[in-house]
Amino acid sequence: MSQPTLFDENAAVESERIVLYALGDFQSRKKVLAGRELALDRLRGAFKRACEKFGTAELSDDILVATLGKLGVAVAEVPSFVAKHPFRVTVPEDLAARSREFYNAELSRAKSA
Repeated sequence: MSQPTLFDENAAVESERIVLYALGDFQSRKKVLAGRELALDRLRGAFKRACEKFGTAELSDDILVATLGKLGVAVAEVPSFVAKHPFRVTVPEDLAARSREFYNAELSRAKSA
């Protein structure tokens, strides 16, 4: 498995799917996502599960941050001594809803296959 780059168009599409799935997975575990600032560390487990589901290598912070920003997530960088993954993210309500729908659609597709 090769690590996708920011300039690989297929990787950009795949990274969006991974991020949407991860955000939906996070919410499926009864966690509040929309409209609150979260440390990127809080979402790492969801990103790891999403990468495993799609059979890809874990995404780097740079790719995650770029993809989150592209999807409309507010990303703030904090000093590196604050956290191992020094970013805070705020997901808008519409993206949270979209990610829940995407996650549920992927679960339905997996059950029907």
